[in-house]
Amino acid sequence: MGAKMGADTNALNWFEIAVTDLNRAQQFYESAFDMHMHKMDMEGMEMAMFPPMGEDGKVGGALVKSNMHKPSKEGSIVYLNANPDLQLVLDRINHLGAKTILPKTNIGGENGYMAFLEDSEGNVIGLHSNN
Repeated sequence: MGAKMGADTNALNWFEIAVTDLNRAQQFYESAFDMHMHKMDMEGMEMAMFPPMGEDGKVGGALVKSNMHKPSKEGSIVYLNANPDLQLVLDRINHLGAKTILPKTNIGGENGYMAFLEDSEGNVIGLHSNN
């Protein structure tokens, strides 16, 4: 039997968002989330890393361009942390030519808010924030 997840581990430890144009996608995500991404190449994959990169138990991820990565509106959905308020990200993406698929929606009680956007590459991405 494989390793078990304990109470101090995350169910998700890495994510990759498929892209066809890494420069365009990096510019989109840096502008939408007001951050800087670090580029690197690994085993035939072009990548731009989301900060932080898996340090101190935090989940890391990257935009990835390769023959194995195909952007899609179907399949798994990654939720990105959009604290303090995901509406700020939704407002930015509209100016970047992206689409809001599901507007800011209360998910009940103290669970916060969620939304869906279609990014510059055609992926559907979830957002979550406490406010």
